[in-house]
Amino acid sequence: MTQRAIEIKLSNGLEARPIAVLVQVASKYESSIYIESGDKKVNAKSIMGMMSLSLRNGESIVVNASGADEQEAANDIERFLRGSGES
Repeated sequence: MTQRAIEIKLSNGLEARPIAVLVQVASKYESSIYIESGDKKVNAKSIMGMMSLSLRNGESIVVNASGADEQEAANDIERFLRGSGES
């Protein structure tokens, strides 16, 4: 399992559009991917789960990925959340 703490660096936080993109990024991977924020843990491939977190710019989360492509998945999600993949 790969576990990584990440600070969100998206100018508007995770609103509907960035969440949809994040779910698409996570869904490309076979691995199970979960996002933890505070006492909540949700499937990163679930748009409703991700929306329930109400994440903002500057917040820290933990990404847990487990599976054959966990490193690539964690890297790609980190790149997106740090603003490198923001569209």
